[in-house]
Amino acid sequence: MPTDDTRAPLDVAELRRLLLAPDGPLARVEVVQSTGSTNTDVVDALRADPEAWPDTGLLVAHHQTGGRGRAGRGWETPAGTALTCSFVVRPHAPAERWGWLPLLAGLGAVTAVRATAGVPALLKWPNDVLVPAGTAVEGWGAYRKVGGILTEVVPAPPGHDPAVVIGIGLNVSQTLAELPVESASSLALAGAQHVDRLGLVVALVTALDEVASRWRVAGGDARASGLADEVAAVCGTIGARVRVEQPGGGSTTGVVQGLDDDGGLVLVDDAGDRHHVLAGDVRHVRDAG
Repeated sequence: MPTDDTRAPLDVAELRRLLLAPDGPLARVEVVQSTGSTNTDVVDALRADPEAWPDTGLLVAHHQTGGRGRAGRGWETPAGTALTCSFVVRPHAPAERWGWLPLLAGLGAVTAVRATAGVPALLKWPNDVLVPAGTAVEGWGAYRKVGGILTEVVPAPPGHDPAVVIGIGLNVSQTLAELPVESASSLALAGAQHVDRLGLVVALVTALDEVASRWRVAGGDARASGLADEVAAVCGTIGARVRVEQPGGGSTTGVVQGLDDDGGLVLVDDAGDRHHVLAGDVRHVRDAG
C-alpha cells in the first residue's frame, strides 16, 4: 500500500540541483502543484513566445487534472500517484525524421522504468508503456498500460527554431481501485522495487537527453545512430499479431515484421500483403485457430 511519503510533492530544490545545467542536462526546470495539462501549458507558452521554453526544458506537475492522450482522450490520476511532465526539445533535424520522436521518448521511458523500478516494461507502438500482468485483457494481451506519450510540434516564426513538446505520464503508485480501466496498471501494482517519483523523473530525463542527443548528432537518422535497433528491442508490438484500426475507419489484421525507416510499422496481413502503418490504434489479438 502506498505511503503518504510516496505521494508527497516533489522536492523542487533537489530536482533542480540534479537536473539543471551546468551539473545537469536541462536548461529550465519548473514544477507546479496542479495544472490541467503540462503539454497544454508549454505549447501555449511557446505559441505566445517561441523562446519561452529553451531546448531541454522540463515542466513537472504534482497533479495533472486534464491530461490528454492520443485522439483527444482524457487522462487523469489522483494527486501524487503519477509522474506527469513535458520535455521540450529543438529537433535540429529534417522534419521527415521527427516521426521517430514518440518512439524515442518511449525508449527513454522504458529505460527509466526498468532502471528505477526493476519492472520489465515494454513499448507498445507508437506511444504506450506496458508492464506485465497476470491475466490477459482484450487488445492488450498479458500486459497493462502504465504510461503514455503525447508529442506535439510547435511551429516557430522565421528566425526561431520549432520545438517539439514530449508529454509523458507514468502511473506510479495507484492502487487497483484508483485505476480508471481494466487495461491500466501502475508501477506499484507491477511489483516495483520502489515508487520514488523524484528518482524516476531524474532517470527519465537522463534517458531522454541521452537518446535525443544521439538522434540529433546523427541528423535524425534513427538507424545510423543505432536507436532504431534499440527501439525494436523493447517494442512488444514487433512480432505480435495485431489489428490496426485506422483513424478514418477500417482495420487491418496481421503480424508486425518490424519498423520502417520512418518509424512506421511493417505489417504483413493474412494474405501476405505488406502494409506501411503510420497511424492507428494497435490491438494485440490472439492467433487464429
